Amino acid sequence: MLTIDAGTTGALRVAPSILAADFGALANAVREVDAETDWLHVDVMDGHFVPNVSIGPPVVQSLRRYSTKFFDCHLMMSEPERYLEAFAKAGANGCTVHVEVGHTKELIGQMRDLGLRVGLAANPDAPFEAVEPFLGDIDLLLLMTVFPGFGGQSFMPEVMAKVERARQVIDNAGLALDLEVDGGIDEKTAPVATAAGANVLVAGSAIFARADPLEAATLLRRAAERGRPCD
Repeated sequence: MLTIDAGTTGALRVAPSILAADFGALANAVREVDAETDWLHVDVMDGHFVPNVSIGPPVVQSLRRYSTKFFDCHLMMSEPERYLEAFAKAGANGCTVHVEVGHTKELIGQMRDLGLRVGLAANPDAPFEAVEPFLGDIDLLLLMTVFPGFGGQSFMPEVMAKVERARQVIDNAGLALDLEVDGGIDEKTAPVATAAGANVLVAGSAIFARADPLEAATLLRRAAERGRPCD
């Protein structure tokens, strides 16, 4: 696994989801937005945990040659334990598994043993209490702002109450933990998410489906910065 620093925990990060990019020219799509993005978000779907399929370790390995960004791999899978090692070897820097899958402690331990940055995700209908016991053991908490499976869905503002609560708990406990949101993030919803406390924003179609993806990423970052609380 190539070791790439995720950067300062808590800093604002724009993470374009390659799920929305042109897979026939993926390397070029990633390079095009390089200057205005911080991580690359890799959505992995198994057709079982979510009703869709996407990519696997071979695509991560191929893309790794063309990018030095932090690869933030979101594993929407029923059995992530079977594939974590393959993703680490392919060039993933961090993997995020879903709390709904269960055996969370074991998955966290496996990711640590592989040298991966550890992420834990929760769907919109999962209560905060489902992830709260693990906050001290992970590096990233991903709170989905759509139900995963397909890109281009509408942002669910009701999740912001959970984001706000997570930010409060993280800050009160002094945890070095990134708070990520994914789903329906664009120029309008980015400041809503950052105002609630998110610092990592995953955006797919809002970047890659635009005529000028680099400009779209720039505008998304500026919008997100507007929502950030003043120090």
